[in-house]
Amino acid sequence: MKSQKGFPGFPEDKLKVTPIPNLFFSELLPAIDHLGEMKVTLYAFWALAKKEGRFLYLTRGEMVSDQILLDSLRSSGLRPLDSLDDAIERAVARGTLLQASIDFEGGTESFFFLNSPKGRAALKGIESGEWMPSGEEGRPLELRIERPNIYVLYEQNIGPLTPMIAERLREAEGDYPPQWIEDAIRIAVENNVRKWRYIEAILEDWRTKGRDEREDIGDTEKARRSYLEGELGD
Repeated sequence: MKSQKGFPGFPEDKLKVTPIPNLFFSELLPAIDHLGEMKVTLYAFWALAKKEGRFLYLTRGEMVSDQILLDSLRSSGLRPLDSLDDAIERAVARGTLLQASIDFEGGTESFFFLNSPKGRAALKGIESGEWMPSGEEGRPLELRIERPNIYVLYEQNIGPLTPMIAERLREAEGDYPPQWIEDAIRIAVENNVRKWRYIEAILEDWRTKGRDEREDIGDTEKARRSYLEGELGD
C-alpha cells in the first residue's frame, strides 16, 4: 500500500489567495459528486485568477501542459488525459464552465470560460465572430474591437455632418489610412481646433512630409499654421 504524504501546513509568510464565489459552496459543492470534476473546477478558479484582462479563459492545451493537474487526475481505469477530458466534460455539462472550440491553422483548440456574466458575454462574442486569433502563443484568442467609422468619429468629436463634410470624409477615406484619420481627429480635439480643415492640414502634412509617430505633437503646430495662414485658411 502506497503511503500517503502528509501536508506540513501553511507557512507563516503572507500567502496569495484564490477568490472563489460564495455560491460555489452553497450551490456547486453539494452537487459535485465526482472527484475529477471537483479538481478541475477548483483548478479553473485558481488558474483564471492568475490571468489578466477583461475576458479570462483557459485552453485545453494549458491544462494538458500542467503536470501537477494531470498527476492529480490519475485514475486506475483511465489515462491522465482521458481523466482530464472526462472531468472537463462534467464541469461543462454541469454549467460551471462554458466551452468554445475554434479552428486554427494548426488544428482545433478548446477555450473554457467561467459561467459568469463576462464568460457568457465572451461566448456570445465568439459565436458572433467578435473574437479572432491573436497570433500570441500565451493568449491565442483576443476580442476583435470594432473601430467606429470616421463619420461617427466626426459627429461625436467635431460637429454636425453636413453633405459637404460627408463628401470630404469620403475622399479622405480613399486617401489616408483609417488610423491616420482617427489620430488627426484626436489631435484636433486635444488642440481645441474642431474644424475639418485643420484635420485635413494634419493629414496633408503627414502625407507630403512623412509621419513620425514620435513627432505627431510637433506636427500639430505646422498644421495650425497651414490652417490659419496657408491655402487652407478661411
